[in-house]
Amino acid sequence: MRWLISLVLALVMVSPAFAGEDPYIAIVGPDYQGNPFYFSPKHLQFMYNENLDPYNIPVTFGTIPAVTQYTRVGLAGQEMFRSQTYNGKVEVCDATDAARGLKGALTPAGNSGFYEWYIRLPKKPSGEINIVLQCGVLKPNSLAFWEERSIDLCAAETGERVGPGLCVRTEVEPGDNPLLIAALPKITAIAYPGPYAPFAWSPFNLTAFKNPGTYDIKFTGPNGAMVNDSAAQILNGTTSSRILLKACMDKTVVAKLPVTGQLNVLNQEEVDLEMGDMIYVRLDVPRPNSVDIYCHAQSVRIAGIGEAP
Repeated sequence: MRWLISLVLALVMVSPAFAGEDPYIAIVGPDYQGNPFYFSPKHLQFMYNENLDPYNIPVTFGTIPAVTQYTRVGLAGQEMFRSQTYNGKVEVCDATDAARGLKGALTPAGNSGFYEWYIRLPKKPSGEINIVLQCGVLKPNSLAFWEERSIDLCAAETGERVGPGLCVRTEVEPGDNPLLIAALPKITAIAYPGPYAPFAWSPFNLTAFKNPGTYDIKFTGPNGAMVNDSAAQILNGTTSSRILLKACMDKTVVAKLPVTGQLNVLNQEEVDLEMGDMIYVRLDVPRPNSVDIYCHAQSVRIAGIGEAP
């Protein structure tokens, strides 16, 4: 009997270890249906059918997001992709004529625009949250001229100094910034409560670690709020939240794991996130934009380490 009691106690003590923590990758729509053109077998093994057991996250919950004239994928209360322009452009990151990938929305050079993604967390995050962006970026008007060869000939990055002619980059002299700062897109990220939130908390902006950086967040604001400094930046779409995108390559923004009761620099109170909570990501392209930007429904993924459901 003493042996049996010891065995039962041992199982109780180690049971959390069986639950485990493993990576997750989430996108707009069913995660397991990630397009293989963007996600390797390594990625796909961490992309789940979050609407079925044991996750059981409802496809539709609440009224956020609402359907607007800019909605391209999703219905009210569902994961959603929005864009200012229609998403009818071919995938420019495909250098063949095989029509791989998804069609995207174009923000042309010299124009402002925006993209929005609403993505539910498939697991309760237990570490920092990666916001990974991957859009097609080409020099102006190159797709119309070179078609699928554009990415091999006219790849670009946001904020690039574009010269006269077709597919020309302007070089700078020492002492000059090779980037047009005013042309860089700005990012916003906000967390919304989902179906398993323990109470009705107010949405709040996520705070990103600057990378590289010290990762030493300061809590010296009023009431111990975080501050924007060399280690951290609130993701609120301001000029301090600019990012640089390279053609068809991942750009990762690492957001701090929210902590219940912690105040961000906007004096918003963070809450521990649960599976099913929504992460809203917005990319604002300013009018001085110097390149053609193509983004689609799977151009943003949310990734991290999470607790087993």
